[in-house]
Parts: sequence; C-alpha cells; structure tokens
Amino acid sequence: MTNTFGKLYLIPTTLGDNNPLEVLPVTVKNTIEKTNVFIVENEKSARRFIKKITPHKKQSELKLYTLNKHTESSELPTFLSACSQGIDVGLLSEAGCPAIADPGADIVNIAHNENITVVPLVGPSSIIMALMASGMNGQSFAFNGYLPIDKQERKKELLRLERLSQQQNQSQLFIETPYRNNAMLEDICSCLNEYTLVCVACDITLPTEYIKTKTVKEWKKNSADFHKRPALFIIYKY
Repeated sequence: MTNTFGKLYLIPTTLGDNNPLEVLPVTVKNTIEKTNVFIVENEKSARRFIKKITPHKKQSELKLYTLNKHTESSELPTFLSACSQGIDVGLLSEAGCPAIADPGADIVNIAHNENITVVPLVGPSSIIMALMASGMNGQSFAFNGYLPIDKQERKKELLRLERLSQQQNQSQLFIETPYRNNAMLEDICSCLNEYTLVCVACDITLPTEYIKTKTVKEWKKNSADFHKRPALFIIYKY
C-alpha cells in the first residue's frame, strides 16, 4: 500500500547571520519554497530566515508550530497532523541541524511511530565541522552537551572526560553558554594535563571563524577572546 502521508523534512539553517545560500544547498531553498507548515523554536527568527531564503513567499500562508522548553509534550503529535492530509511539514532548526544539540528529536520519533517519512537535509553542523577541523579522532567521538555550571563540578567533569578520552581513544566534544566561554577555557587550562589537546572552534562558517587545536600548555599562552561567540570545545588525550 502506498504511503500518502506528507513527509517531515529536517531543515538546517545557518550558524550565524550570513547569507544562507553561502552555506546551504539549493535543496534547502527548494524545500522551503514548497512547504508552508513548519515546526520552529522561535517564530520571529524562523519567519526572518524563511523570508531571507525565499523572499517572495507569502508569510500569511505559513502555519508555524512552536517547539521549545515551554511546549507541552501532549501538543507534539498535533504538529504533524498536516502529514496525514498529504501535506509536507518542515522541522526548522534555530541554528545548524534539527535534533542535533537542538530541539526536535521527539518530533522525529513521533514521525517514525506514525509511519511518516523523515527526510534529513544537508546543512552545517558545528559539531561535525569542528571535529573535521580539529585534527582529533573522528572515528570515535562523543558529544556531551553542556557541562555543569558549578566550577568544581565542571572541573570534575573535565577530568572525567579527559580520562575517558585516553581510555577509549575518543574525542570529547562539549559546548558552553557563549558568555562563559573564556571561563571554560580557563578551567580547562587549570585542571587538565598540559599535553592534552584542546580545540576551540568559534564562529564556524562566519567571516570571524576561528578554529585552533593546541595543547593545554600552549593555550595557557593564548590571548584570543571567545566571549559571547558561539563556540565548541574538543579535548583529546593520547
């Protein structure tokens, strides 16, 4: 029996305020042009992105569902109701790829449970791009999200990740709230082995992009400022 459902498209966006078509393939533009129902994290920025990539699309025709930390889980299945009518739905990331360090995995899971075809589209992922450029192990790696806010707990977690990296021969990736980036690098330098490799990948795909891998010993001499700049950290100990 032919599946007449609409599809769920996972639509990546830019990682910063640059021209979308500099970093996104034409398939993203084509998908947005033919889609009017979107699941988004922030309606205002989503509309701005849609307008930037398809300026002639009528905003009044769009149906946007908001998915963020305030969304009740009971609402989620209704976001895909259009698919049962043969209408495609787009899951639009706020930055980068949907459901990767980004809301949306629950929606994708519901789509699978309801036999809705899921179509991931190509786009920038800060996690993958940072790892590509780090020179660290890309065969075995783990993304750990945010580390603890408490300074002592954060240092304890950094030491755990360093041990895990050495034991498993595994690159360990994590992120921080941009205004705490400098404090994170200070903690890394204060508690990890001086020969542990540390990559800081900042402003990926933007004109101000900065990606460097150095030992802790070398980072202690660093003067770069990462305050309020989207960054990803990777540590690797041989």
